[in-house]
Amino acid sequence: MTDNSGNVLLALLTGAAIGAGIGILYAPDEGTKTRMKIKKKALDAKEDITERIVHAKEELTKTADEKKEAFEQKLEETISTMSYKADDIISTLERKLEDLKKKNAQFQKN
Repeated sequence: MTDNSGNVLLALLTGAAIGAGIGILYAPDEGTKTRMKIKKKALDAKEDITERIVHAKEELTKTADEKKEAFEQKLEETISTMSYKADDIISTLERKLEDLKKKNAQFQKN
């Protein structure tokens, strides 16, 4: 979830809670019933927010795990490629060293 969608979600939930509270307060009911309704709506809102937070946490964890796995795979590929290139460089240097040894041996004979 992005920061912007989190802010929108929070604003919507806050607006819904305020609207429900105002609706209950203006309803023609006894104080006890009104307080019970407010308490029930508050508990419902708390449960809803808790569920959304848990869901957001799960999604974040899933995304982080996927990104970590992708990074580790890319790192492994890069290391493997570098290893092959290093082997090529070493082989080339060994061939050049052999050529230099042969040329040096020829100069030694002359």
